[in-house]
Amino acid sequence: MRVAAIHDLSGFGRCSLTVIIPVLSAMGVQVCPVPTAVLSTHTGGFDNMVFKDLTDFIKPCYNHYKTLGIEFDAVYSGFLASEAQIDLCLEFFGGYKNALKIVDPVMGDYGKPYKTYTGKLCERMSELVRVADVVTPNLTEAAILLGEEYTPELSCEKALEWLKRLNEFVPSVVITGVSMNNRICNIGLVNDSYYQVDYEFIPEHYPGTGDIFASVLTGELLRGNDLSYAMKQATVFSQTAVQRTYEQGSVPRNGVMIEEVLPLVMGKNE
Repeated sequence: MRVAAIHDLSGFGRCSLTVIIPVLSAMGVQVCPVPTAVLSTHTGGFDNMVFKDLTDFIKPCYNHYKTLGIEFDAVYSGFLASEAQIDLCLEFFGGYKNALKIVDPVMGDYGKPYKTYTGKLCERMSELVRVADVVTPNLTEAAILLGEEYTPELSCEKALEWLKRLNEFVPSVVITGVSMNNRICNIGLVNDSYYQVDYEFIPEHYPGTGDIFASVLTGELLRGNDLSYAMKQATVFSQTAVQRTYEQGSVPRNGVMIEEVLPLVMGKNE
């Protein structure tokens, strides 16, 4: 199996491509990175990071792959550095019509968009979401996509309403990190079937957890598993990695220590 991963590459901090590549590789998937930007570190907790926009790389990369006749089982997008990259991703998705299309609409967290995400870029992310087979926003990103005011906790009724509204233009929807009825969970909807996977709250925030979750989800879907199973496996792996990191007292900005838990997703390739 082969995935084109259209994400940024942060050199330090265990997020984006530096976790996507090992996780999917451990699951038996060849990852072909298409970097949208290169950063010395991620943007959470570091000053004076070095940032290089790679918009000009994506189109020639796509053209080269098409010239070579390279096919992909999935095209999986994440952090985008500019509005122009929306159009480039749309071309990538359109050029591989038979590939599974996963959009992790990386735009913000804790009720606020990231510094690089303008209102226009957030608006245009909706265009990309509409061509996806699977979308994996966190609660903040779901609110942005729906034009709703962010709230740190949803009622069961509101959560289902948000899922249904997103499901109107995306076949499979997963919203991560939802606080609901004094529980924290990941929720999903496909073919009118609702899925919920609860997990234990850890009182710390680590970058890259969304990338880890979406990568395991992608790997499990490529293995032929349904959304319910993929959500469970992605939640368990992410929870285990975060728990191990928390227990060892690692500095949060250093990211989740996935190295020792990668065997959890290995050895299941039929």
